[in-house]
Amino acid sequence: MASFPVRVIPLGGVGEIGKNMAVLEVGEDILVIDAGLMFPDAEMLGIDLVIPDIRYLVENRSRVRAILLTHGHEDHIGALPYVLRELRDVPVYGTKLTLGLLRTKLKEHKLHDKVQLREIATGSPFQVGNITCDTYAVCHSIPDAVGFTIETPYGTIVHSGDWKFDHTPVDGRQTDFARLSEIAAKGVLLLLSDSTRAESGGYTPSERHVGEILEGIMSRASGRVITTTFASNISRIKQITDIAYAWGRKTAIIGRSMENYTRTARELGYLDVAQGALAHPTELAKLPDNEVCIITTGSQGEPTSALSRMALGDHRHVVVKEGDTIVMSSSPIPGNEELVSRTVDNLFKLGAEVIYEPDVRPHVSGHASQEELKLLLNILRPMHFIPIHGEYRMLVRHARIALDLGVAPERTFVVTNGDVVELGENGGRLTDGIPSGAVYVDGIGVGDVSQSVMRDRWSIGSEGIFLIVVSIDSKTGHVVAGPDIVTKGFVPEEEAGELIEESKQRIVEGLQQAQTGDRLAEVSALRDEIHATVSAYLYERTKRRPMVLPVVMQL
Repeated sequence: MASFPVRVIPLGGVGEIGKNMAVLEVGEDILVIDAGLMFPDAEMLGIDLVIPDIRYLVENRSRVRAILLTHGHEDHIGALPYVLRELRDVPVYGTKLTLGLLRTKLKEHKLHDKVQLREIATGSPFQVGNITCDTYAVCHSIPDAVGFTIETPYGTIVHSGDWKFDHTPVDGRQTDFARLSEIAAKGVLLLLSDSTRAESGGYTPSERHVGEILEGIMSRASGRVITTTFASNISRIKQITDIAYAWGRKTAIIGRSMENYTRTARELGYLDVAQGALAHPTELAKLPDNEVCIITTGSQGEPTSALSRMALGDHRHVVVKEGDTIVMSSSPIPGNEELVSRTVDNLFKLGAEVIYEPDVRPHVSGHASQEELKLLLNILRPMHFIPIHGEYRMLVRHARIALDLGVAPERTFVVTNGDVVELGENGGRLTDGIPSGAVYVDGIGVGDVSQSVMRDRWSIGSEGIFLIVVSIDSKTGHVVAGPDIVTKGFVPEEEAGELIEESKQRIVEGLQQAQTGDRLAEVSALRDEIHATVSAYLYERTKRRPMVLPVVMQL
């Protein structure tokens, strides 16, 4: 038996929805499973994307043997263009469609010819360093999704990826029960399993249920039908297109990411539609409204998405009007509810009928509910269990399910990003963690926006800014110019005059008091004096705390 422990380290995807990334260390070999992104919440002002902190991987890059991808959703592959800038020599393993979608993404970042992409197929083991890996098919809301098995000296580790047990999937590809039974027969050391719907009882409905609802919508709609879903939900896009065609409608795909995903899926044979079922967006104006179907991005109310632009009357191809039926074929990701509600409101204002309520919108999750989670645990009977992919309460609920099914409490670990679980001859234990967290992508900058910068942005955005410029004589310390004050986002201009004049007076008095004898105060001390004086005065008068920025120049 090996003397070294196996280490499991989540760098993303636990205690949160998104930026999934798990690290497995077996001896000197490190495997990374998934590298996803997360979209910013409302408090992350100016941030485009959020990705995992990979400092630990960069520090140990000589030991990183591979990145394994479970499927092609953004929260599992979206961070790779940024991760691979630091780990360019590390090969990436994934199924045909997953790598096809990744290749499209890498082309946008000019990395497609600089990265090793290695295609894998279910049931075909492959070697990574000294580790034997394999995959099994899982049913999810995108084709070609897999779970992984990793062989270690102490037994098999199973990473479920995102999954559910759908017995009637649109693409006919179920989660592989037979393969799961084979894995269980050998014994499972550890199961890491998707917890997204651990709070939801029963079973997740089949994707075919969506088709039944869509049929009803298409049959009733007298005008255009505009449906929004995730760009990578290939199965949903196929259903919408097929049903629209059956009702005499041509479908236009609108939205850059959705156009890229569907083009790749068609080229690789994962999206077959009838001849003549698709139309280019420029053809829509020539078709009667009752012969038009549009599938577009914007299911989460993203401000720059196609649907959001339509809702604001700012889309070049589609002007929303009375008679249109807008179908929200997705659930809001936690944190996006306000953005989605705003988009729905704007669409109603334009006269459209919007189908968005949870009980009537055509959407089912691609994740397993409680009874399915129980079934997987009962099939695999793992010795150890780590719930992943979910907010903390979801992880706790999933862990309780495992405990109810007989996994020992000391072998069940509810972890946060950066925690380290060690597995060895004497079982498993939680050890000291490693540095982890979130890295912000802002424009072309990656990681250059710190928490202090985010606090400053929030302060400016919520309370405004009060900029003070004053020039002093470098020999006497007397004020020779200013103070000049510019304020933005603090109080209305008509109310600012008195505050500004009083602030100027207090600044001059404060500067005079700061000069003691013949010794001139340091510029930094003068800035601190101005900041303290003005901040206290403004709070006293307004009970607000704008960001006070003093600039002191010596002449």
